[in-house]
Amino acid sequence: MIKTSFVQRYAPWLLLALILLFWQGACTLFQVSDFIFPSPWRIGQALVEFHSAILGHAWRTFWVTLLGFGIAIVVGVLLGFLMGSSQLAYRAMYPLMTGFNALPKAAFVPILVVWFGIGAGPAVLTAFLISFFPIMVNIATGLATLEPELEDVLRVLGASRWDVLTKIGLPRSMPYFFAALKVSITLAFVGTTVSEMTAANEGIGYLLISAGASMQMGLAFAGLVVVGAMAMLMYELFAVLERRLTGWAHRGGENH
Repeated sequence: MIKTSFVQRYAPWLLLALILLFWQGACTLFQVSDFIFPSPWRIGQALVEFHSAILGHAWRTFWVTLLGFGIAIVVGVLLGFLMGSSQLAYRAMYPLMTGFNALPKAAFVPILVVWFGIGAGPAVLTAFLISFFPIMVNIATGLATLEPELEDVLRVLGASRWDVLTKIGLPRSMPYFFAALKVSITLAFVGTTVSEMTAANEGIGYLLISAGASMQMGLAFAGLVVVGAMAMLMYELFAVLERRLTGWAHRGGENH
């Protein structure tokens, strides 16, 4: 039982270690050039060698992503509440929002550059555009799927429509909300990095372009590792908050 619990708890790290060992072994065995596909050891060397530059670019990507993500939370929750609280709004807005979400967000970057110039503006807005939709949809779904029988009982007991939505609907939507946050934060980092590759002179996206242009593939992969690490960190933060605040919604509570 203890061994099973240990394996389950550290399964991601064990899997990561196996992947890195296989990766390093394959690069060594087949003598793959670092220019083609750098080994984990070479990537680690690049992280140490260029740590100052990487940290500076990573910090820029991090705060820009969080700013765009914060805007996405506010807009997503407001639109989701509007759609979930009104059947008319849901039917009117959902198809339009779905069509908008299908548009490639990278295509917006040149337009945003024209509007806001080179810098943080396009990256913030790209992070927002790519991450607000899951939040909006999950909040709307949580409110729209409130059981009619429960709502009827509450109305009989004197609760207003606003009381039902705010005191029952929103708390019931919290598991949906945190699920959306875990998905959206990873998308936000993607949006920021893509924008920085086109319309910035700072950030991990800019670092990737610069490293690729100078044939420093170890540095380029190091940048990708840093973006993945930041996304995993934020994902885990929301997962912890989810377990703390919505444990009642999961069978087994804290065990999940």
